[in-house]
Amino acid sequence: MSTGLPLVTTADRRHRLGRRHRLAPSARAAGTSGAADAVVALHATDAATVYLSARARLAEGHGPTAVERALYEDVSVVRMLSMRNTLFAVSAELAPHVDASTARAIAVKERRTFLKHLAEDGQGLDADWLARAEAAALDTLDALGPSTGAQLSAAVPALRQKITIGRGKKYEAETGVATRVIRLLAADGRIRRDRPRGSWTSSQFRWAHTQPWPAVPAAEARAEIARRWLRAYGPATEADLKWWTGWTLTDVRKALAAVGPEQVRLDDGGTALVCPGDTAPEPAPEPWAALLPALDPSGMGWADRSFHLDPAHRAALFDYAGNIGPTVWWNGEIVGGWAQRPDGEIVWRLLGSPGREAEGAIGAEAARLAAWVGDARVTPRFRTPLERELVS
Repeated sequence: MSTGLPLVTTADRRHRLGRRHRLAPSARAAGTSGAADAVVALHATDAATVYLSARARLAEGHGPTAVERALYEDVSVVRMLSMRNTLFAVSAELAPHVDASTARAIAVKERRTFLKHLAEDGQGLDADWLARAEAAALDTLDALGPSTGAQLSAAVPALRQKITIGRGKKYEAETGVATRVIRLLAADGRIRRDRPRGSWTSSQFRWAHTQPWPAVPAAEARAEIARRWLRAYGPATEADLKWWTGWTLTDVRKALAAVGPEQVRLDDGGTALVCPGDTAPEPAPEPWAALLPALDPSGMGWADRSFHLDPAHRAALFDYAGNIGPTVWWNGEIVGGWAQRPDGEIVWRLLGSPGREAEGAIGAEAARLAAWVGDARVTPRFRTPLERELVS
């Protein structure tokens, strides 16, 4: 029986989300790294998401240039291929733990797969050839400074090499190696994404030579990630953490055992986990509204999102692959969606009736978002039904 466990209500969970995810105005972060740490990691598959997720969590006075500074000047926030084999932006402080807990294994698998493709191609390209190509790319970055993939390919003959994948099969295709070599260098932490071509919404990054992250024991790193995640997203379940990280169930259980979480009771009669000593009710923040971008961590942080999302709204707000689109929040609950039209107008639609106070606050937040975005245009990489409707 779980009746003797501390109760964390749905209201408490929404209060936690507002405060800990830095979405309530009084809880907003003083800098981009703080905004990233609040949710452990910001989704970065879509370039604009990093900026818009940070914006929603930053105190007034921090515009796009503040996020750019963190990414490309201070390098206090870095993009890494990590959880669920997905690109995230994390604080430089947390990056060694993300690298050891998750990114290292991805890098090893990526390299093994590419070497297999090279061997199957039959041109005699092997690990030694790859090492020389990588060294040449790094030497070129040292000579030229931050460079695009196209610039690297122009300067390094090995990167212009083409191979055939799936030779003799229906999916046979000839492809260049440059993208794969660059991806391996980035996965190893030897290069990082630098300022893109164009505006902050662009994904055409330049690349800069950097040093790999300091080594951290993998078990220690996974425990630290689990502790931070549970602090940000708890109450949550073992299944939630497994989904979010992409780790094996064994690694999830070992990481949680190292954290030593406490079990709590939820409104629906189920149980979940919180950090040790984190069972007290969360004080309610002031009323708050938020317009969060596609793939924002607050919408993607759990496998079970029922405490903040009415299942009836899922079809409008998610694509077929389970990616969430732009969402409208009121006091810790998703109440609608938003989009930016080609002329720059921010439009939104409620999927329920949260009340007049909510509508006023959401309208004010939409105006704040429009002012922050300015002349930039944001179209999510993964389009969702409601977002498409709003711009049509």
